[in-house]
Amino acid sequence: MTLRAAPLTADAFAPFGEVIETSGDFRLINEGACRRFTDLARLDIVDGRPGLSLFQAEIRSLPHDCTLLERHPLGSQCFIPMQGGRYLVIVAPDQGGTPGIARAFVAEGHQCVNIARNTWHGVLCPIAGSGLFAVIDRIGAGGNLEEHSLGRPIRVTL
Repeated sequence: MTLRAAPLTADAFAPFGEVIETSGDFRLINEGACRRFTDLARLDIVDGRPGLSLFQAEIRSLPHDCTLLERHPLGSQCFIPMQGGRYLVIVAPDQGGTPGIARAFVAEGHQCVNIARNTWHGVLCPIAGSGLFAVIDRIGAGGNLEEHSLGRPIRVTL
């Protein structure tokens, strides 16, 4: 199966989570020298607390063969690129405990995603930049990772 990654937009990504960007309403702070865009993502955490981690991911080449999808039943995951750079976001709805039909998006370095709890997604997949991401997700006891190896890889192109 080959997927062509579509540009990441809030409307197209809505079934899988939220796109976070500096657009829309803001409030000026710091003596008018800073725009604050407030409450841009809904962190959905069950039996735990939100935590901030740094992920250093390897840059992937295209086309990219996705062989594994994972999901987190106890918390959403918010990915924030730290130094710009495009990245792939591969997601699929749940269909009875396994991934449904996947979709792929290409996110620009200024775009962040908050992947909804229980949404199947590919691993962190930067295709340019440094690969450094801040990640806000659930910290706590209990299993919060389910993995599904794909019988046939999904090839993602631009």
